[in-house]
Amino acid sequence: MIRSALALVIFAALALTVPVAQAQLTDAQKLERNKKNVVEFYNAVLNEKSFEKAKTYVGATYIQHNPIGADGLEGIKGFIGFLREKFPNNKSEIKRVFAEGNYVIVHVHAVREPGQRGNAIFDLFRLDDNGKVLEHWDAVQPIPDPATAKNKNGMF
Repeated sequence: MIRSALALVIFAALALTVPVAQAQLTDAQKLERNKKNVVEFYNAVLNEKSFEKAKTYVGATYIQHNPIGADGLEGIKGFIGFLREKFPNNKSEIKRVFAEGNYVIVHVHAVREPGQRGNAIFDLFRLDDNGKVLEHWDAVQPIPDPATAKNKNGMF
């Protein structure tokens, strides 16, 4: 009888700790899902230039903070059209991906035309609880000639 009671207490204690561990794992899984979704969205827009693929990663709204881009799916579609027309060889290489909560940051080397140095970019995305992109900010810096740089650290 004592063994049964002790076993029941141990089982109850373990049952109470499992949800905490699962919640932590779920948070980690959400971060990885968010990073994966942003990387796939980014590649769909910038490298594949595929609106059909890109829109699958967008949530109920899309708010664009870059002043030259429009909000919503039409804004994304317009940007992809712009890239196809003006910069069909544009390639963006994600160097780093960071996530916290519903935010993902990518550090990117973007080259609009082969042979150019390109730009160093930080893009920040806010996602909904389902991992869909809702909002975007960016900061873009042209990569200077290494001969004019004040250090040898590079942009990446």
